[in-house]
Amino acid sequence: MPKHTGTQARARRAERRAHADYTGGLYGSLLAASVVIGAGALGPFPRLELALLLLATGVIFWLAHVHAQLFGARMAQRALNRAVVVEVCREEWPIVQAAVPPTVAVLVSPLLGLDLVGAAWLALAVALVGQVGWSTAAALRSGATRGQVMLTDAVNLVLGLLIVALKLALKH
Repeated sequence: MPKHTGTQARARRAERRAHADYTGGLYGSLLAASVVIGAGALGPFPRLELALLLLATGVIFWLAHVHAQLFGARMAQRALNRAVVVEVCREEWPIVQAAVPPTVAVLVSPLLGLDLVGAAWLALAVALVGQVGWSTAAALRSGATRGQVMLTDAVNLVLGLLIVALKLALKH
């Protein structure tokens, strides 16, 4: 492979990082927290089922977002081809990425001595930390002021606390 090809590939990756959209990560973290809240009655393998539910929900919503982008906004702007499909899949991937840390939290919870309720709370906490983390990353990447970063983090924290309040109200 010629040297300039590697350089071009690195430049393209740097360009993608520079224009990264963290919306999917924020959305995916909120989605993961909601899945933990909504996962009431699980079967004989509740941790595994919760982990699979988190990942499957992330993938399904990712596919829904990809579909919406491809056949909504993108089709009106340009013809669909493989490059456009790959680009949209990559852009929406943070939705799935956001489901991974809460899933890992559920799977490692027995190592921490947590029962299923503790595992759910751990997954919820991890999802909410992720939500604020994606918010912070997005704000910093966009060049937001310190006040704007604090504001977006506060809004995301309030959204997360609303989910915690919902979990407490549902008591499962």
